[in-house]
Order: sequence, then structure tokens, then C-alpha cells
Amino acid sequence: MTWAGWALLSACFAALTAILSKIGIQGIPSNLAMAVRTTVVLVAAWGLVLARGEAKELTALPPKTLLFLVLSGLATGASWMCYFKALALGPVSKVAPIDKLSFVLATVLAVVFLREKLTWQLGVGCALIVTGVLLTLKG
Repeated sequence: MTWAGWALLSACFAALTAILSKIGIQGIPSNLAMAVRTTVVLVAAWGLVLARGEAKELTALPPKTLLFLVLSGLATGASWMCYFKALALGPVSKVAPIDKLSFVLATVLAVVFLREKLTWQLGVGCALIVTGVLLTLKG
């Protein structure tokens, strides 16, 4: 499968995650819900690594790689805590679009820090996403 196929599957699972999380968070603290979800992800990820025999590569990770993966994990945790709190307080139809502003922010950061090229199509796409989010907030 190509990167685009995997990305589409990611979007489908992310959409399903929003609905399942909103249902599962009813009546419990958002941090507890996030901790349960994170535990499931942790067990599944290590299960996959162990099943594929990839754990032996852990000791060979360069320090820079490890640092950035740890920082990425911290950012993911912060994102999930905020997402679950937002889901606990608001409707999925408003929380999910705002969360998807991450596309626009990631694009800006990729252009600035990774020197990725900003094409007019990408710029228009980002502008449309921002417009779409603003429209969903009005409704």
C-alpha cells in the first residue's frame, strides 16, 4: 500500500476514534479516559514491536532520534489530554474540525523547520481548512 493509502486509513481510524472516545468518556474524568486509551495504544504498540522482532533495534537508536521521539511522545500526550478534555466539554462536530487545524499548523512548521515547499495548492488547501473550521464553529 502507498503512503496515501495508509494516510487515508489513518483518517478513517481517527474519525472512528473521535466517535468512540466521545461515547466512552461519558461520566468519567477526561484524564482517566485518556490514560485508558494510552494504555491500550502502549500495549498494542509493544505487542507489534515484539511480534515483529523489532525490539532488538531499541539499543541502537541514536541519541538524537531518541530525544525527538521522546519529545514527540510528550507532544502526543499533551495533544491527547487536550483532545479528551475538549471532547468531554464539547460536541465531536466542533472539536474534531478544530483538532484538524493540526494539518495547517504542521504544514507551517514543515515549511519553516523542514524547508518543505509551500505550493499554491497547499496554501489554498490550508486556507480552505481554516475556512471550513470557522464555518463549523458558526453552525
